[in-house]
Amino acid sequence: AGKYFEATDKNFQTEILDSDKAVLVDFWASWCGPCMMLGPVIEQLADDYEGKAIIAKLNVDENPNIAGQYGIRSIPTMLIIKGGKVVDQMVGALPKNMIAKKIDEHIG
Repeated sequence: AGKYFEATDKNFQTEILDSDKAVLVDFWASWCGPCMMLGPVIEQLADDYEGKAIIAKLNVDENPNIAGQYGIRSIPTMLIIKGGKVVDQMVGALPKNMIAKKIDEHIG
């Protein structure tokens, strides 16, 4: 089964920005209700896109530098990053099919 990647301030450059695959990064926090609702969806997406895209989660409380760098104000916010650049952004606990559609636009 696919597992989402735990993104951090330390590994963001090498694992996310330098990745040759499209990366979905879910910015979340443990105190955020909608983030918790989105959690299982992110895990399902990690399964669905195993080998095709990287699905990552970044805890904004533990990794304030990256969250600040991308101006993340409300969570959950999801960024799709490809070739080191943000190519898409979604805010809120969206349904899985909407998120998947966005990822699909940036794969391949």
